[in-house]
Amino acid sequence: MGVFKLQLAGCMTFAPPRPFTTEAETLAAKGEPTRRWQNEDGTTTLEYATQPYGRSCLMVQIDQGGIVLRQWDALDDENLVRVQKGMTREEVDRLLGEHRSEQTFRLSGEEVWDWNVRNYGPGIATLFNVHFIDGKVVRTSQTYVY
Repeated sequence: MGVFKLQLAGCMTFAPPRPFTTEAETLAAKGEPTRRWQNEDGTTTLEYATQPYGRSCLMVQIDQGGIVLRQWDALDDENLVRVQKGMTREEVDRLLGEHRSEQTFRLSGEEVWDWNVRNYGPGIATLFNVHFIDGKVVRTSQTYVY
């Protein structure tokens, strides 16, 4: 019975990190971000990417006074569906954070970026793929790693 309990504990999911309230608190807890994005409204978004092996990308939006306005996982299901046909590479980069890898398919003319995401599929991992032609999104797909 003890082994069964241990195995079950390994399947549990963990709660998202508690919300940060200031930029200083975020930096003290998380360190320097992967990237900083300057937004048109004067706010800054801190990106904490975990690719190529992680399955999340914490984004923390901070106002000019250093107060956290919101934080979210850029690779959660609700955010992935925001990738739309016609978006540019930079728009996708800012929306989802740093990608895991990219491949170019000469015959189709596609450049495909992928991210590790939460695995709900039949394999051991799930990749979310964004397909670009001439620098614009043409479609998205998922790949299951077995």
